Amino acid sequence: MVVLNRIYTKTGDDGTTALGTGERRPKYDLRIEAYGTVDETNAAIGVVRLYTAEMPELDAMLGRIQNDLFDLGADLAVPEREGKAERLRVVASQVERLERDIDMLNDKLAPLTSFVLPGGTPAAAHLHVARTICRRAERVIVELAAQPGEPVSAAGIHYMNRLSDFLFVASRAVNGNGAGDVLWVPGQNR
Repeated sequence: MVVLNRIYTKTGDDGTTALGTGERRPKYDLRIEAYGTVDETNAAIGVVRLYTAEMPELDAMLGRIQNDLFDLGADLAVPEREGKAERLRVVASQVERLERDIDMLNDKLAPLTSFVLPGGTPAAAHLHVARTICRRAERVIVELAAQPGEPVSAAGIHYMNRLSDFLFVASRAVNGNGAGDVLWVPGQNR
């Protein structure tokens, strides 16, 4: 259990922050950027949920995703090291659940005839914002994984890739299952 009695510690005043291992890193470190952008994705989903109270099934999915994103943040904050006790990791079953949710939402959608522009309902617009933040988080995590000595769980990368798909499909679901999508018209303003 996490207990936070004190919010400010002043330990970051020197421009560093602690990983879950206790190791200090500069606040601009790629690992810090990775889990910070995951947190930003989570916050954007929190804004989406302001609009999903009337959609309890989708809202429950988003609530599970928010919890998963905290798991991913914890995963990223404690890099895997040889000989160290295993910590909380994102696992394949979380990715599989997300895939089932995508399939369930996608089954109800009208076929796409063009690319979708971000917009439609407020929930859809915010889902698109969350999707773009998620894609940025994924890019940072993949960049981190490419660095020597910076292990990242494959399931964490898979999760973020699926999550951006989920957020796209969910945006269409809240846009009347695609009926209210704003479609791209190539060259419309020439």
